[in-house]
Amino acid sequence: MQSWRRKSLWLALSASWLLILLGVLPLLRLAVPSRPRAGTLPGWPRWLDAELLQSFTQPGELPEDGPQAPRAPRGGNCNWEACFDASKCRGGDLKVFVYPAAGPISETRRRILASIEGSRYHTFSAAEACLLLLLNPDTPAGQCALMPPQWDGGRNHLVLGLHPAPCPQPFHLGQAMVAQASPTVDTFRTGFDVALPLLPEAHPLRGGAPGQLRQHSPHPGVALLALAEERGGWHTAGTNSSACPWDGSCEQDHGPKQTHPGAALPNATFCLIPGRRSDALHFLQALQAGCIPVLLSPRWELPFSEVIDWTKAAIVADERLPLQVLAALQEMPLTRVLALRQQTQFLWDAYFSTVEKVIHATLEIIQDRISGASAHPSLLWNSPPGALLALPTFSTSPSDFPFYHVQQGSRPLGKFSALIWVGAPGQPPVKLIQAVAGSQHCAQILVLWSSEKPPSPRWPKTAVPLTIIDGPRKVSDRFFPYSAINTDAILSLDAHSSLSTSEVDFAFMVWQSFPERMVGFLTWNHFWDEARDGWGYTAERANEFSVVLTSAAFYHRYYHTLFTHSLPKALRTLADEVPTCADVLMNFLVAAVTKLPPIKVPHGTRQQEASPPLAPGGPAFKQEQRPAAQDCINQMVAGFGHMPLVSSRLRLDPVLFKDPVSVLRKKYRSLEKP
Repeated sequence: MQSWRRKSLWLALSASWLLILLGVLPLLRLAVPSRPRAGTLPGWPRWLDAELLQSFTQPGELPEDGPQAPRAPRGGNCNWEACFDASKCRGGDLKVFVYPAAGPISETRRRILASIEGSRYHTFSAAEACLLLLLNPDTPAGQCALMPPQWDGGRNHLVLGLHPAPCPQPFHLGQAMVAQASPTVDTFRTGFDVALPLLPEAHPLRGGAPGQLRQHSPHPGVALLALAEERGGWHTAGTNSSACPWDGSCEQDHGPKQTHPGAALPNATFCLIPGRRSDALHFLQALQAGCIPVLLSPRWELPFSEVIDWTKAAIVADERLPLQVLAALQEMPLTRVLALRQQTQFLWDAYFSTVEKVIHATLEIIQDRISGASAHPSLLWNSPPGALLALPTFSTSPSDFPFYHVQQGSRPLGKFSALIWVGAPGQPPVKLIQAVAGSQHCAQILVLWSSEKPPSPRWPKTAVPLTIIDGPRKVSDRFFPYSAINTDAILSLDAHSSLSTSEVDFAFMVWQSFPERMVGFLTWNHFWDEARDGWGYTAERANEFSVVLTSAAFYHRYYHTLFTHSLPKALRTLADEVPTCADVLMNFLVAAVTKLPPIKVPHGTRQQEASPPLAPGGPAFKQEQRPAAQDCINQMVAGFGHMPLVSSRLRLDPVLFKDPVSVLRKKYRSLEKP
């Protein structure tokens, strides 16, 4: 009897364990998805914002993708090391030769050629180039271009197409890199090809329209969502929409319909863009409008994905999770929305607003590959002013540029170098040299002797090194990046300038707080002249200014590198022909980079008396009184594509400047002396 009871208890325990195992194993299979087999594509896309869009469902609750056969990319296993000979790039510098067109070219092709020829990478010699560029033919079918004479299987070639070509390639691309608008993800060769944005046919060559965002934080009256339509328009949905399928039929009213292109950009916080390649044009529209792109399982590579961190400006989501995506967007913190919208505006302005910027960004990416470890760090590509304005020929460390001190919580240290330009024959500026050398922040004084007469053998003795550079004859040479300049700050002076030591000290202290801007004493202002239908500038004293004269101004030495290596040669030639335009050109450059006005500091009345005759006149001047120098500002606007100067009404003074207190309490006492 006791033996039977033991057997019954044993059978019961065994049956219980068997039931537990049979019940738990299926649950484990549901909770832990099986690892995908080798050779098959994963069922879910890669989430770029996993922290924002967390999974609310179990894998077993979602349908699985059917098996898809992977497509072989162009050129087989082509990569940068195997299909590009970087040894042809002498000194690690990229030189680009463009194959000439065989016949008449379209306006689009002409803009592309102009942007390439205007870059610092272009060369007219195929033997000198290490990259041969072939533009996608834009001729009708039947008139396709033949294989280039130096094709060599496509090695060290770049086939570039901003728009879908009506003429198919008549030859195999082989080892050639492909820079294509919105390439599909299954044919794009990461690290070798370059993904371009899909641009409209009328995209401007330079200048371009600014970003349309006026308020970064969501406005109560602005719709939460805008849905891109296949025919090119937009539909908006209110903030209370609980579900909105991707076919465009929301449960609630869409609100006013917006049409595009050409009419209006989407006015919403988030722009839902389907993953079809034909919808890639909506992506740029959303960036310009400051509408955060929400890409629904995109089947095309994001533009410049090799260098741009799109997690800071866009969201990639799965189109099969509409409720999850909408819930995440509605609950997104406002600080996150603000950061994303700000980044859309920066990326649009830095890389996508013009054809020229798209082309230059493409060439800059290839230059970074050639440079390897010394290329742009990610911070320079993804922070203002962008990699196109942070030249690696100057430095690859963000701390060496004037733009990133705020982000890194630092300020420029050290002293300044005084650069005195002597253009007219005369005696050395002894008083100016002594006043500047008396500053505790002065490291050295460089005199650029540009007069036809040889420099004087007699110079004053100073406590800092004094160097005479003889030879430069052009006005633009005063902004050349001389190797003798070993400080971040430059005090640009003319021989006729008159400054006191206190004025120099205070201006330098102000510049240390704003190292990306120009800090000066004498100012001009630009204005729109209705009578002449153009821009002008005036030296009349007013409550606004937008230009500080380089005859007495502080700025960062990096702007010498940018002036010499980034500005078009035609603009530098203009400054040489009309010397009064040199001040305006340098201010154009700094304002175009920073989007900020210069800073004015106080000076004595003797500085006004010592200033040179000013060529430009005010708005009341008659047409015959205006010299040719007045027209240079309009030529610069044409060269930049827009008016970059920003007006300001701010002047920074010492704290006790002209306060009714004892002079002994004031740090910069001589500033108030007549």
